[in-house]
Amino acid sequence: MTGTDTAQSSIAVLIDYENLALGTGKRRKGGHQEPGPAPDIKLIMERLVDKGRITAKRAYCDWQRFPDSITPLHELGIELIEIPDRAHTGKNSADIRLSVDAVEMCLTKEHIDTFAILSGDSDFSPLVAKLKEYGRTVIGVGMRESTSPLLAEVCDEFIFYDDLQRAGGVPDFTAKVPKERHECYQLLFETIDALQRESDSFILASRLKDTMRRKKPQFSETSYGYRSFTALLREAAKLGLIEIHTDPKSGTVVVDGFCE
Repeated sequence: MTGTDTAQSSIAVLIDYENLALGTGKRRKGGHQEPGPAPDIKLIMERLVDKGRITAKRAYCDWQRFPDSITPLHELGIELIEIPDRAHTGKNSADIRLSVDAVEMCLTKEHIDTFAILSGDSDFSPLVAKLKEYGRTVIGVGMRESTSPLLAEVCDEFIFYDDLQRAGGVPDFTAKVPKERHECYQLLFETIDALQRESDSFILASRLKDTMRRKKPQFSETSYGYRSFTALLREAAKLGLIEIHTDPKSGTVVVDGFCE
């Protein structure tokens, strides 16, 4: 994706929650996987929002096993699909239901061009191949230790949760920016950092602002005292935090990246 690309993907996010939750834990002798800390689904969603507009969000699980996860997922607007306990069904019903829903979306919702499958289970490899056969882009997300290489290799892109948890390259702005604007700058710089990971090219101000609003729909630069989004970018450049230039043809401000 280039810096001048204004196309916006429409993404369906489908979560095999048990796989993610167990993936954060440690594997004991004998192969038994113990649950670890609850995965930060918000962190994953914020990464996916950098890639386009999320139009569907579903998580599949026997939610009696993870009651503490229900409220945080509801707050993210994720539809929770109840799956019977595998011990009673004799099979992994979550895999089957997720796959059926993905194919149904692929065939009936033409506006969805990208599927994000949150799981490291190799059982999803045939689903990924089928979605790609229908011309859809597939992004996988999973834990590095528990993700099958087969699944990671068949996806168009695979994001390891472990990498998302590492600090990004956002410069420290706190000494130069008034405290009441810290939230604004944090969102701005996190978005610049994410978009730079997507492409080495420059970032149009319009694309930057659109992505910030997908991360935080209520964002408005006027709430922080700026007359325009361009005024915010010019201030950040004047403070020596980012480098910008004006496109000579359109007159649009373009962000080149963070100052060295």
